[in-house]
Amino acid sequence: MRGAVIHSPGDVRFENLDDPKVIEPTDAVIRTVATCVCGSDLWPYRGLEPVGDPHPMGHEYVGIVEEVGSEVTGVRPGQFVVGSFATSDNTCANCLNGWQSSCLNREFMSTCQADYVRIPNAHGTLVATDEHPDAEMVPSLLAVSDVMGTGWYAALAAEVKPGSTAVVVGDGAVGLCGVIAAKELGAERIIAMSRHASRQKLALEFGATDIVAERGEEGVSRVKDLTGGIGADSVLECVGTADSMRQALHSTRPGGNVGFVGVPHEVGIDGQELFFSHVGLRGGPAPVRRFLPDLIDRVLTGRINPGKVFDLSLPLDQVAEGYKAMDERRAVKALLKP
Repeated sequence: MRGAVIHSPGDVRFENLDDPKVIEPTDAVIRTVATCVCGSDLWPYRGLEPVGDPHPMGHEYVGIVEEVGSEVTGVRPGQFVVGSFATSDNTCANCLNGWQSSCLNREFMSTCQADYVRIPNAHGTLVATDEHPDAEMVPSLLAVSDVMGTGWYAALAAEVKPGSTAVVVGDGAVGLCGVIAAKELGAERIIAMSRHASRQKLALEFGATDIVAERGEEGVSRVKDLTGGIGADSVLECVGTADSMRQALHSTRPGGNVGFVGVPHEVGIDGQELFFSHVGLRGGPAPVRRFLPDLIDRVLTGRINPGKVFDLSLPLDQVAEGYKAMDERRAVKALLKP
C-alpha cells in the first residue's frame, strides 16, 4: 500500500509501505475512505517535536472494514466505521468510567494517512454506521474521529452549561469545533478568539456571538470588557502553547473552568496564581470513543456539520502539500482521499 512517512521536519513523503495485517485477535484492518492532516501533526513537521527515524503519520480516519480478528464481534467486513485516535478495549475500569483515552490497553493511532490501516482494540474502538453514508457526510464523520470529539471534550471539561458564556482560544479545527460544541451544549454567548477573517466567518457560522482578534493580555482585557469585567464561565483552550494557556486562565472568571485540549508545549502554570484564581482546570487527550455514537448521530441527522473545517481537499498522494498548506496557514485542515 501507499502512505505518508515523515523523514525530518518539513519532509513528508508518500511511499510504498507493507500492507497492514491482523496481528492480534482484537485487530481489524480497514480500507481508508478519508483521512486528514491534524494540527498536532505540525509539531514534528515544524521541528517542535523530535522526528527520530522515518515513520508513518496520521491518526484520523473513516473507512470500510476489510478484515477482523477472531475476537472482534462489534464490527464486520463491509461496514463503514468511525474510530478514535486513541484505541480502547471499552471494557477496562477507565473505559467503563468514560475515559477511553486512558484505556489500560490504549494505543495511539499513528499510521492513518495511508490506503489501509490496522486498528488495534477494534471491538472497543470502531463504531459502525447503519449503512454507508453519502459522500457529503464523510468529511463531518471524519471530523468526529478527532477534532469534533476533541472540541466536544474541551466544552465538557470547561463545564459549558445552558445560558453560560464560553470563550474559545484557538481558531484551528479543534477550536472551531469547540464553538460547535459550546453551541450544542447551550452556551448563550460564545466568544471566539481569532485573527483570521475566514476562520472568524466560520466561527460565526458555527455559533460564535462575538469575535476577539486581540491576543495576550489585550485579548484578556477585551474578554473582560464583554463579560462585565470578571471573565467567562468556561474557556476552551485549543492550542497548547504557554501564551494560549495564560490567555485562557486569565480570561476565566473566579469559579469558572478551563478545558485544555491543545497538547501542551512549554506550558508552565504558577501554583500560587492558580490557587488564588479559583479557576478549575481539566484537560488531556479527549475520550472520543465516549462521544462517538452521539456525535455520529448529530452528523447524520444534520444537526452539526463539522466537516466545514476542511477547506482543502487533496488526493492522498499529495499529502505533503496538505502539510505545507496548513503549516503556511493557507488551510485550516486538509482532507485526504485515497
